[in-house]
Amino acid sequence: MVSKGILAGTLGVLGIVGTGAVGWTGVSALADGEAGLVCTGTLALYLALVRAGRALIGIVAVLGVCLALHAPQAAAGVVLADRGRVQSVVVTSVDNAGKAAPGRDRYLCSVADQDGVPLKVRIWRGCGRNTRPGDALTVVYDPQGRVSPRGVEAGTEPLRDLAALAAALVAGCVIAVVRSYRLTHALSATSRPLTDADVHGHASADRR
Repeated sequence: MVSKGILAGTLGVLGIVGTGAVGWTGVSALADGEAGLVCTGTLALYLALVRAGRALIGIVAVLGVCLALHAPQAAAGVVLADRGRVQSVVVTSVDNAGKAAPGRDRYLCSVADQDGVPLKVRIWRGCGRNTRPGDALTVVYDPQGRVSPRGVEAGTEPLRDLAALAAALVAGCVIAVVRSYRLTHALSATSRPLTDADVHGHASADRR
């Protein structure tokens, strides 16, 4: 049963990450992680068919959704790390986008290149509370234009969170499949009809 859980989790991760990894090619559905969400739904359906617990199915589904949404961004980060070019841009405006995490706000900077041409995307990496219009930010962009530019922020590791989510998803699948097997086996044992050996055994016990 452990091997079945590992296989299910691994195939789920490969499907989710594989579809998200090609999101930077320009296919909008893959870039948004929608194909990964379909893979997550398929994995959750499989766990339901093997009668895994609802709570475990819910945990696996949440991990799958997080992985599906994170995979295209991680893939874009890898592409930019491989072939990206760095340039300096000028901040034209700063907006508070709300809470990025408890106790932490996220800010979005509208920027323009050195020729004054605005970038089509707003930058959040490197854009903070103290950033003001006229400040310079460093962005990395794809010369082929397949990946949107993004700010440069020290210490970012695009694959670290992806690997952690993938490992957690596989572990969740293993636990769900193993628990479903044990529950099904226990229910089968309690619902098994009495055999002649069971009847004779109970009769012998009563005579004693």
